[in-house]
Amino acid sequence: MRADARRNLARIVEAAAEVMAERGPGAPMEAIARRAGVGVGTLYRRFPDRHALLAAVGDHYVHAMTAALDRIAGETATAWDTIAAFVAWAAEPGRATLASALAELPEEAYTERPGFAGARAAWAERLGALVGRAQKEGAMRPDVGVADLVHLLNVFTCHPDRLPAPVAADPRRYLRLMLDGMKATGATMPL
Repeated sequence: MRADARRNLARIVEAAAEVMAERGPGAPMEAIARRAGVGVGTLYRRFPDRHALLAAVGDHYVHAMTAALDRIAGETATAWDTIAAFVAWAAEPGRATLASALAELPEEAYTERPGFAGARAAWAERLGALVGRAQKEGAMRPDVGVADLVHLLNVFTCHPDRLPAPVAADPRRYLRLMLDGMKATGATMPL
């Protein structure tokens, strides 16, 4: 692939992630092309339909999650602080809208993309290492694992429409309450 074609592809995917985070998965393809600085024809040559574009955005999203986790780890003092800051980052409204849209795609849309499984595994491995460190530091309950964090993120980012009304009205409050329950100091009864 030529260098200019690679740049166009990257701009389209980045623009799609931004526009879909702002306007939802049904954002007009024209708005995405405009944000990317390319013609609609270029967009459709790269991505013949919305499904293909969403799959590429999903791939981009998992890489962005890994980069955010690495960046936050470099900015925080403890593993627990990194976990809490990452969960808050992932649950920000624009990202939650995007995650919700991506959750509607069938699993094959991602697994068929080259490199997606490896990127997702790298992210999960980094998160797992943080959980292990937070537990060794005595900050996180020993009976909570990576899967618990992933499920928590899934509920608050991928399926916000399924939250009860009071939780949906102030998701950050309830997310913090749930995170507090994962702290070692919050463990009053074994799971």
